[in-house]
Amino acid sequence: MPEDRPPFPLTIAFGLFGLAWFVLAGPWLIGSVTIPWDGKAHWYPHLVFASGAFHGGESPAWTPNIFAGSPEIADPQSVLFSVPLLLLALLRPSPSLLAMDWAVFLMLLAGGAAVIMLFRDRGWHWGGALVAAIAFAFGAAASWRLQHLSQVFSLCWWMISWWLLSRALNRSSLVHGVLAGLAAGAMLLGRDQVALLSAYLLAGVVLDHCLRAQHRGAALRASLPPLIAAGIACLLVAALPVVMSALWGAESNRVVIDLDGAGRGSLHPAHLLTVAIGNLYGAAGMLANHWGPPSPTWGDTGLFLARNMGVLYSGAIPFFLILATICSGAAFRTEIRFVTAALALMLVYALGWYTPVFQLFWHLPGIGLFRRPADAVFVIGGLTAILAGYGAHLLLTGKLATRWIVETGIAFLLVILAMMLILWKQAPMTAWVSLLIGIVTLVLSLAILGAARLVKPSLLPLALAAVLVQDIAITNAPSESTALPPQAYDVLQPETADPTVALLKTRIVRNGERRDRIELIGLGYPWQNAALSHGFEDTLGFNPVRSAAYANLVGAEDIAALPGQRRFPSAFPSYRSPLADILGLRFVVSGVPIEQVDKTLAPDAFPLVARTPDAYIYENTRALPRAWVAPATAPTPPDLATAGFPAGLDPRDTVLIEGPVSPRRSGGTARIVSYGNTEIVVETQTADGGTLVLADAWHPWWRARTGGAEVPIRRAYGLVRAVEVPAGRATVRFTFEPVRGALAQLSGR
Repeated sequence: MPEDRPPFPLTIAFGLFGLAWFVLAGPWLIGSVTIPWDGKAHWYPHLVFASGAFHGGESPAWTPNIFAGSPEIADPQSVLFSVPLLLLALLRPSPSLLAMDWAVFLMLLAGGAAVIMLFRDRGWHWGGALVAAIAFAFGAAASWRLQHLSQVFSLCWWMISWWLLSRALNRSSLVHGVLAGLAAGAMLLGRDQVALLSAYLLAGVVLDHCLRAQHRGAALRASLPPLIAAGIACLLVAALPVVMSALWGAESNRVVIDLDGAGRGSLHPAHLLTVAIGNLYGAAGMLANHWGPPSPTWGDTGLFLARNMGVLYSGAIPFFLILATICSGAAFRTEIRFVTAALALMLVYALGWYTPVFQLFWHLPGIGLFRRPADAVFVIGGLTAILAGYGAHLLLTGKLATRWIVETGIAFLLVILAMMLILWKQAPMTAWVSLLIGIVTLVLSLAILGAARLVKPSLLPLALAAVLVQDIAITNAPSESTALPPQAYDVLQPETADPTVALLKTRIVRNGERRDRIELIGLGYPWQNAALSHGFEDTLGFNPVRSAAYANLVGAEDIAALPGQRRFPSAFPSYRSPLADILGLRFVVSGVPIEQVDKTLAPDAFPLVARTPDAYIYENTRALPRAWVAPATAPTPPDLATAGFPAGLDPRDTVLIEGPVSPRRSGGTARIVSYGNTEIVVETQTADGGTLVLADAWHPWWRARTGGAEVPIRRAYGLVRAVEVPAGRATVRFTFEPVRGALAQLSGR
């Protein structure tokens, strides 16, 4: 170790960070609160489904439980390629809410540990590494948007891959190159905007390494072997899942995002004040107290952002340290300038349509796939943590040239600006409380920084970390956005005693003919993916990505928490419709009387079979079996989604099918022999053949075989599967083959 490098007690740094981690994550780790919203209502049921499939000897590649069937293996919102959650599913047959929260916070612990290792490799002070690690794991979006698990994981993998990539480049190490590629591949498996932006920043790390080298050509040549190794490892991990997601995305409901649409997800310039005063706009309190952009109090902005998306707070000490590094010019030194430049770029990108250069970013590959530039706040939080830690390194080594006068003046001006905004927007009184807390925190943090020369050098890192932990524990404390009582999501746990779940398990029939589907609608946010947790088969679900054909015909939106979120298109104009019967929709489970959901439904059309504290349960007695053999076929009308089904259609007699139709036959019977996630066996008996309908969602990666020969699966009624069967007794085996199917799609076969 060079003489000018301060000692780096790695054990102490890790130990103190682990202690800070446990203190700040404690409310979740002991189970007094749980990560809410998407973290539980969306991700947790997928975790339960995957775990149940693994431990039940099934494949989790396809789920029959939402949207009449969906490809989990291609869905960016599933857990199959989320390493920490996948490991949890493999290890635990029935993972709890608490176990899932531990997995999330352990990932943040790993990300913070990578920050410490990055600082150690660069020869920066261990106290700076400690400050950076705490700010990284519990600052900005990592704290305020904790419920967006995929983006949190991508953030952590980015930091791990950054550390490993730096080692690979600095040491020309193939081993570290492979490890960096594996970490980057795990990051890309998130298939979210944080992963995309982080991939660009990793490319920037390589460019910065070569530009900083004294002999650039030699540095580039030495970098090629580990970079090639990293690229190969990354492709092995991420290529197939990313391709599958791209193919699924092309068939999904995802609309093309234009520049204006993306701009509506911009970070408002007023959000920048949250760097200094975290809860200024009331993001942590009751929704009625939120007054920042966008909100009724603030006024129309054209933005579509949740209230916690614009909080950038990582602590007052990091705020002052960043100011000091910028004002002193230290932020532009060779060893840190990449971080400074990347932070500036990410801020400009996050501000979206509030800057004139946003349309330039729009031309970068992949950017147009995502609708919220404000999601860059995750990356901004990571970069500010590194820059703040570097400032702490300079402070602890006596190299931070500041007397805190300019920084104090800037903080004073920001406080005055916050006061003016509160008065101008007539914000609620809680805004003044948040401002007062912010002022006290700024003053105390500035006091410890200003007195740094008076504190014993060995104790100063402890003092900085202690003040920062206390600061974050107050301002970035558990809130409605990040922590709710576990009881709020009890209905999603497999062992729940919820009466509605218990009743449905006794009512639903599954035998050789019937596999009853249900629809969960208007029961509240936690219920939307409950089918995944309990093995129900739902016509709806909670997912922003779903089949475009299914969404158009059935009216399935990405959320179904409120009664008004049930859309009835022309092909599914009512629960009393051919398509509801075709899908085998037996029970409608609603939080309100069914006529408040389906206002066209005739009185008593669906009998009320049960009433629980949570739900009204209605039965559709006309629901068809899951499989049947029809004697006749007819072409699917090209305007099925807009005009609806032909009047008088009898689905058991006539199959609306894509492609050539067959002559009328006598029909026959069908019996489900076995039904698994990715393999279904149906036996048919006909006199002269017919068309077997399996009322599960059609997807090009399913294959069918009868008599050992593969037969085509055709799309029936616009969205389910149909196969021509021969005369006599026949066995049709449906198998989901995603790898083969994806490769066939890519080759055009």
